[in-house]
Amino acid sequence: MSSASRDSAPPHRPAVGRRAVLGAAAAVAPALAGLSAGPASAAPASRRPCRPVLRGGGDLGPNVLVFDPSTPGIQERLDDVFRRQESAQFGTGRHALLFKPGTYDGLNAQLGFYTSIAGLGLSPDDTTINGDVTVDAGWFGGNATQNFWRSAENLALVPANGTNRWAVAQAAPFRRMHVRGSLNLAPSGYGWASGGYIADSRVDGQVGPYSQQQWYTRDSAVGGWVNAVWNMVFSGVEGAPAQSFPNPPYTTLDTTPVSREKPFLHVDGDAFRVFLPAKRTNARGVSWDGGTPRGTSLPLERFYVAAPGDGAATLNQALAQGLHLLLTPGVYHLDEPVRVNRPNTVVLGLGYATLVPGNGVTALRVADVGGVRLAGFLVDAGPVGSPALLEIGPRGAWRDHRANPTTVQDVFVRVGGAGAGRAAIGMVVNNRHTIVDHTWIWRADHGTGVGWETNRADYGLVVNGDDVLCTGLFVEHFNKYDVQWYGQRGRTVFFQNEKAYDAPDQAAIQNGSVKGYAAYKVGDHVTEHEAWGLGSYCFYNADPTIVQHHGFAAPERPGVRFHDVLVISLGGNGQYEHVINDTGAPTSGTSTIPSTVVSYP
Repeated sequence: MSSASRDSAPPHRPAVGRRAVLGAAAAVAPALAGLSAGPASAAPASRRPCRPVLRGGGDLGPNVLVFDPSTPGIQERLDDVFRRQESAQFGTGRHALLFKPGTYDGLNAQLGFYTSIAGLGLSPDDTTINGDVTVDAGWFGGNATQNFWRSAENLALVPANGTNRWAVAQAAPFRRMHVRGSLNLAPSGYGWASGGYIADSRVDGQVGPYSQQQWYTRDSAVGGWVNAVWNMVFSGVEGAPAQSFPNPPYTTLDTTPVSREKPFLHVDGDAFRVFLPAKRTNARGVSWDGGTPRGTSLPLERFYVAAPGDGAATLNQALAQGLHLLLTPGVYHLDEPVRVNRPNTVVLGLGYATLVPGNGVTALRVADVGGVRLAGFLVDAGPVGSPALLEIGPRGAWRDHRANPTTVQDVFVRVGGAGAGRAAIGMVVNNRHTIVDHTWIWRADHGTGVGWETNRADYGLVVNGDDVLCTGLFVEHFNKYDVQWYGQRGRTVFFQNEKAYDAPDQAAIQNGSVKGYAAYKVGDHVTEHEAWGLGSYCFYNADPTIVQHHGFAAPERPGVRFHDVLVISLGGNGQYEHVINDTGAPTSGTSTIPSTVVSYP
């Protein structure tokens, strides 16, 4: 009997129960079944006092800097933001740097933590910087493995020396960019790096990942790709290297099954609008070839422009009035969930706007409705354990949303690091046909409020909905399963994982008779599931003698298929006995060499 077959949880009812190397459980058992006690659309039981009608539009606030080519002192203002944010890994500063269409000469926009830079045209080529948008790792001794939480979007770059440097790790998307030159993904000196994600971008020259351990590129075009370390995945990328995993470790899909690009701000004259790109099926190449992309545009007056002082009651009032939400940069403290009950609602964050739930609530809940777009924000666990931090659809969601799916893009989840935080689950997806396009769900392994029980979070992502697609899935360090997938016909293109560093001993991770919890577990009742390009790494630094039976667990049946899977022991700190179920050679020694399975079963 496969060790994976021990889990006898019924459908949709899961049972409860390195960076530095290469550089409560709350009493909420019902959470794993889908979390909400009733429909997310249920009205509050108590009557609230009447509030004045909220108006859409308005000022974007002091932490959004808007430039045009005639703005004086742009470089000085960019440098000032960078000085504040370069090493502020767990600070509260949040910034968005926006450039109106036109040409900007001689700039070098260095990006630190919680800083987003974007053009305001409908195409990247509308806004050209003759210069660079740079991420490097001088603040961390040349180690780029902690260059998190920053982004670049919707710009054309003409790099000063022909190559732009973008040395990032997790939660640092590079979207809708046109590099008229080459792109270097490694830090100066080619130190350790652990990224990353590119989508809807064109790089005329070569992309050089060099020391990057893994990378996912979607619906883009590149002039060449230089090398690979452990796990490089491409879907819908013109110019991508041919399929060759594991030597070199390239996983290449000709197209992306379904994609819909992230919403973005743009200007029409002097007015701000939000563009909503159209869904693409079997996409290949960028969405903006030929100029204006397909989609629709909404005036800013259709959005409630939120400021960090706004609480959940205000945000929910705006949503109830039929407004969308634009979250300006800052930290938002919530004493109740933000409830997205209306189809086609947009919640768009700028500059890593951050939602922090208090009193053990879920930060944001979506009803069983279609077309919701969540994008560009961070959810940070509070000190009282939440059943989940983000819930996409209520328990038992059943409606067919294939024509108009919900998309979750550049929405990141964190438990601990910035302070004590706890949650049973990071993100739950109950709605059918949801697309999760680039997320990092992270139980912190460093920072403050970190410890095996201090920032306890047993499960990273739980998928109960059918027909869910994840493209660019990063989930790390959870106390038990990092991913549990119970929906039918699920698909994942690229997965990166590290098991929790801080497990105190073998007993702490024992899963019945199985040694450890898989990084990615497909439920035993599932008959169809497919995944490409998945990696799990262990670095059990609290007890290097810990043995993990496998990185991946799934029922053994023809409809459940895995392609290009690997596990790695980082420096011999813990070992895997197998890759998936009882298949795949064990890791051994301190050599940090992957053990791989090309196809399963």
